[in-house]
Amino acid sequence: MALTRPDNFNLWYVADSRTVSLGGDRIMPAGEIAEILSRFRGKREELIPILQQVQDRIGYLSDEAINEISEFINMSSSKIFGVASFYAQFRFTPVGRKKVMVCQGTACHVRGAPLVLEEIKRHLGINEGETTPDFEYSLETVACIGCCALAPCVVVDGKVEAKVTPRKVKRLFRGEKTE
Repeated sequence: MALTRPDNFNLWYVADSRTVSLGGDRIMPAGEIAEILSRFRGKREELIPILQQVQDRIGYLSDEAINEISEFINMSSSKIFGVASFYAQFRFTPVGRKKVMVCQGTACHVRGAPLVLEEIKRHLGINEGETTPDFEYSLETVACIGCCALAPCVVVDGKVEAKVTPRKVKRLFRGEKTE
Protein backbone atom coordinates (compact mmCIF):
# COMPACT_ATOMS: atom_id res chain seq x y z
CA MET A 1 0.00 0.00 0.00
CA ALA A 2 1.60 3.29 -1.12
CA LEU A 3 1.32 6.50 0.86
CA THR A 4 1.30 9.92 -0.73
CA ARG A 5 1.52 13.29 0.96
CA PRO A 6 -0.23 16.27 -0.60
CA ASP A 7 1.43 19.66 -0.21
CA ASN A 8 -1.37 21.04 1.95
CA PHE A 9 -2.02 20.21 5.61
CA ASN A 10 0.82 17.68 5.88
CA LEU A 11 -1.67 14.77 5.93
CA TRP A 12 -1.11 11.31 4.49
CA TYR A 13 -3.57 9.75 2.06
CA VAL A 14 -3.62 6.01 1.40
CA ALA A 15 -3.24 5.52 -2.32
CA ASP A 16 -5.74 2.68 -2.59
CA SER A 17 -8.51 5.06 -1.35
CA ARG A 18 -9.72 2.83 1.48
CA THR A 19 -8.86 5.32 4.20
CA VAL A 20 -7.76 8.90 4.58
CA SER A 21 -5.62 9.90 7.56
CA LEU A 22 -6.76 13.09 9.26
CA GLY A 23 -3.64 13.29 11.41
CA GLY A 24 -2.59 11.47 14.54
CA ASP A 25 -4.66 8.31 14.87
CA ARG A 26 -7.76 9.77 13.19
CA ILE A 27 -8.72 7.96 10.02
CA MET A 28 -11.74 8.61 7.82
CA PRO A 29 -13.01 5.65 5.78
CA ALA A 30 -13.21 6.44 2.08
CA GLY A 31 -16.80 6.95 1.07
CA GLU A 32 -17.72 8.70 4.31
CA ILE A 33 -18.35 11.94 2.45
CA ALA A 34 -20.37 10.03 -0.13
CA GLU A 35 -22.48 8.63 2.71
CA ILE A 36 -23.25 12.16 3.89
CA LEU A 37 -24.03 13.28 0.35
CA SER A 38 -26.45 10.38 -0.11
CA ARG A 39 -28.81 12.12 2.34
CA PHE A 40 -29.23 15.03 -0.06
CA ARG A 41 -30.64 15.55 -3.55
CA GLY A 42 -27.67 17.40 -5.05
CA LYS A 43 -29.31 20.82 -5.10
CA ARG A 44 -27.25 23.98 -4.69
CA GLU A 45 -29.51 25.23 -1.90
CA GLU A 46 -28.35 22.25 0.18
CA LEU A 47 -24.74 23.50 0.23
CA ILE A 48 -24.67 24.91 3.77
CA PRO A 49 -26.25 21.85 5.44
CA ILE A 50 -23.89 19.60 3.44
CA LEU A 51 -20.86 21.62 4.54
CA GLN A 52 -22.07 21.55 8.15
CA GLN A 53 -22.53 17.78 8.16
CA VAL A 54 -19.18 17.11 6.50
CA GLN A 55 -17.41 19.35 8.99
CA ASP A 56 -19.28 17.74 11.90
CA ARG A 57 -18.05 14.33 10.71
CA ILE A 58 -14.41 15.03 9.86
CA GLY A 59 -13.78 18.22 11.83
CA TYR A 60 -13.01 20.54 8.91
CA LEU A 61 -13.61 20.97 5.19
CA SER A 62 -10.79 19.22 3.36
CA ASP A 63 -9.92 19.79 -0.29
CA GLU A 64 -11.12 16.25 -0.96
CA ALA A 65 -14.49 16.96 0.67
CA ILE A 66 -14.96 20.22 -1.22
CA ASN A 67 -14.15 18.45 -4.51
CA GLU A 68 -16.69 15.68 -3.80
CA ILE A 69 -19.33 18.24 -2.86
CA SER A 70 -18.48 20.19 -6.02
CA GLU A 71 -19.21 17.18 -8.21
CA PHE A 72 -22.35 16.32 -6.26
CA ILE A 73 -24.04 19.72 -6.52
CA ASN A 74 -22.46 20.73 -9.84
CA MET A 75 -20.80 23.85 -8.45
CA SER A 76 -17.13 24.75 -8.81
CA SER A 77 -14.83 24.08 -5.88
CA SER A 78 -13.82 27.74 -5.88
CA LYS A 79 -17.46 28.84 -5.47
CA ILE A 80 -17.95 26.36 -2.64
CA PHE A 81 -14.80 27.64 -0.97
CA GLY A 82 -16.06 31.22 -1.47
CA VAL A 83 -19.35 30.41 0.23
CA ALA A 84 -17.76 28.44 3.07
CA SER A 85 -15.05 31.03 3.72
CA PHE A 86 -17.73 33.70 4.19
CA TYR A 87 -18.98 31.94 7.33
CA ALA A 88 -16.85 31.85 10.49
CA GLN A 89 -18.24 28.41 11.40
CA PHE A 90 -16.27 26.59 8.70
CA ARG A 91 -12.65 25.47 9.03
CA PHE A 92 -10.26 24.45 6.27
CA THR A 93 -7.54 22.91 8.41
CA PRO A 94 -7.69 19.88 10.70
CA VAL A 95 -8.67 20.49 14.30
CA GLY A 96 -7.27 18.90 17.41
CA ARG A 97 -9.04 16.25 19.42
CA LYS A 98 -9.41 18.82 22.21
CA LYS A 99 -10.51 22.36 21.55
CA VAL A 100 -9.07 25.07 23.81
CA MET A 101 -11.16 28.26 23.84
CA VAL A 102 -9.91 31.34 25.66
CA CYS A 103 -12.61 33.84 26.53
CA GLN A 104 -11.83 37.39 25.45
CA GLY A 105 -14.99 38.99 26.86
CA THR A 106 -14.69 42.20 28.86
CA ALA A 107 -14.67 40.55 32.30
CA CYS A 108 -12.08 37.97 31.23
CA HIS A 109 -10.01 40.58 29.42
CA VAL A 110 -9.71 42.93 32.41
CA ARG A 111 -8.94 40.01 34.72
CA GLY A 112 -5.99 38.75 32.71
CA ALA A 113 -7.21 36.66 29.74
CA PRO A 114 -4.54 38.14 27.40
CA LEU A 115 -1.80 36.89 29.75
CA VAL A 116 -3.50 33.50 30.04
CA LEU A 117 -3.73 33.27 26.24
CA GLU A 118 -0.03 34.08 25.87
CA GLU A 119 0.88 31.36 28.39
CA ILE A 120 -1.32 28.79 26.65
CA LYS A 121 0.25 29.67 23.30
CA ARG A 122 3.70 29.28 24.81
CA HIS A 123 2.79 26.02 26.56
CA LEU A 124 1.18 24.38 23.50
CA GLY A 125 3.59 25.93 21.01
CA ILE A 126 0.82 27.20 18.75
CA ASN A 127 -1.00 30.44 18.02
CA GLU A 128 -4.74 30.97 18.00
CA GLY A 129 -6.37 29.31 15.02
CA GLU A 130 -3.70 26.60 14.95
CA THR A 131 -3.52 22.94 15.92
CA THR A 132 -0.65 21.17 17.64
CA PRO A 133 1.41 18.91 15.33
CA ASP A 134 0.12 15.82 17.18
CA PHE A 135 -3.49 16.97 16.54
CA GLU A 136 -4.18 16.91 20.28
CA TYR A 137 -5.18 20.58 20.73
CA SER A 138 -6.64 23.41 18.69
CA LEU A 139 -6.52 26.92 20.13
CA GLU A 140 -9.04 29.66 19.53
CA THR A 141 -10.35 32.77 21.20
CA VAL A 142 -14.04 33.50 21.63
CA ALA A 143 -15.88 36.73 22.36
CA CYS A 144 -17.58 35.43 25.52
CA ILE A 145 -18.47 32.06 27.00
CA GLY A 146 -21.00 33.47 29.47
CA CYS A 147 -19.14 32.76 32.70
CA CYS A 148 -18.19 36.34 33.54
CA ALA A 149 -18.37 35.84 37.32
CA LEU A 150 -15.65 33.17 37.00
CA ALA A 151 -13.30 35.27 34.84
CA PRO A 152 -10.89 34.70 33.33
CA CYS A 153 -12.16 31.48 31.83
CA VAL A 154 -10.84 28.88 29.44
CA VAL A 155 -12.78 25.96 27.99
CA VAL A 156 -10.68 22.83 27.48
CA ASP A 157 -12.36 19.92 25.73
CA GLY A 158 -15.79 21.23 26.70
CA LYS A 159 -14.97 21.80 30.38
CA VAL A 160 -15.00 25.36 31.74
CA GLU A 161 -11.92 26.22 33.77
CA ALA A 162 -12.52 29.24 36.06
CA LYS A 163 -10.25 31.95 37.42
CA VAL A 164 -7.36 30.81 35.27
CA THR A 165 -4.00 32.48 35.75
CA PRO A 166 -0.80 32.02 33.77
CA ARG A 167 0.49 29.86 36.64
CA LYS A 168 -2.56 27.58 36.42
CA VAL A 169 -2.05 26.92 32.70
CA LYS A 170 0.49 24.13 33.35
CA ARG A 171 -2.00 22.41 35.65
CA LEU A 172 -4.68 22.58 32.95
CA PHE A 173 -2.53 20.48 30.66
CA ARG A 174 -0.70 18.37 33.25
CA GLY A 175 -0.27 14.80 32.14
CA GLU A 176 -1.53 15.66 28.68
CA LYS A 177 1.21 17.84 27.24
CA THR A 178 4.86 18.11 28.18
CA GLU A 179 6.98 21.20 27.74
